[in-house]
Amino acid sequence: MLPEPVRVGIVGAGQNTRARHITGLRKIEHVEIVSVCNRSGASSEKVAREFGIPTVYDRWRDLVAAGDTDAIVIGTWPYLHCPVTLMALEHNKHVLCESRMAMNARQAHLMLEVADDLPDLVTQIVPAPETLGVDQTIRRLIAEDYLGELLAIEVRTSAGFLDRESPLHWRQDHDLSGFNIMSLGIWYEEVMRWVGEATSVSAQGKTWVTTRPDESGARRAVRIPEHLNVMAEMACGALAHFRISAVAGLTGPAEAWLFGEKGTLMFREGKLFGGRRGDADLGPIEIPPEEAQLWRVEEEFIDAIRGVAPIRLTRFEDGVKYMEFTEAVHRSMANGCAVSLPLQSLTM
Repeated sequence: MLPEPVRVGIVGAGQNTRARHITGLRKIEHVEIVSVCNRSGASSEKVAREFGIPTVYDRWRDLVAAGDTDAIVIGTWPYLHCPVTLMALEHNKHVLCESRMAMNARQAHLMLEVADDLPDLVTQIVPAPETLGVDQTIRRLIAEDYLGELLAIEVRTSAGFLDRESPLHWRQDHDLSGFNIMSLGIWYEEVMRWVGEATSVSAQGKTWVTTRPDESGARRAVRIPEHLNVMAEMACGALAHFRISAVAGLTGPAEAWLFGEKGTLMFREGKLFGGRRGDADLGPIEIPPEEAQLWRVEEEFIDAIRGVAPIRLTRFEDGVKYMEFTEAVHRSMANGCAVSLPLQSLTM
């Protein structure tokens, strides 16, 4: 018996949505992308022509409310993730939402609460992709006591030297990105996959270029840090340090380190390295084929809709945790003190 067709509408069709989600959905049998609404009519028409999408909507609310879809893929910046998700669920439609989950923890909690009241609808957040190929191996090695007691975690990443002349990017625009800071949420989500969540956060951040021109040329305030240091107490007992930077030039590719009493693991550029007490240096760790997760976000979303398997990456529950962490970082920077997790109150 053939599966029922799944009709999908696209709200926000930027580069990642076109390259990943639209392309991935088109490869799945009996999935139809029937509508699209991008930032402008011209860009919506362009995407529709490129991918043969039959219907273009000028307003995202009209697309979500229309009766021609079963599921909505949200590829917008974070400022629309919550309102589009809530309206889609209200209209009895499944939701695949681009990361980061929301603007702040309050929005994330609201999305989860509404989704929990509608258990027949599938909700998924696009997972942070960098470590998918090594996640299972890292978890296995930890379970096999490769590290012994986990003592410390280090995450270091930088976009290079400070660029004073570039225009305002949406990631630097608080009105579009909310409390999300550079790649902080991505790396925290990936660390959570390995060792679980944090219990407290202390953070310092700084912005050197305090205004940048937007698309119209008007100068806008920049409220998102360009360099960030976060210390986090983890529930597993480790102390974690996240250094996320747009000013640390020549520091090389992003790295994540796990330091244990018996051994060390290091992730860099898709590869895993390790060594144990007595070794002279780190060496490459082979990833067994059965542990190397490939990108299959779109297949997982459709499989969940069809009842084949539940969502694993990334659930709304996980999104709430990383949005609470991100908001705790902002609160710590603003107040100069440690912030406990989970949050006891939510920003309005």
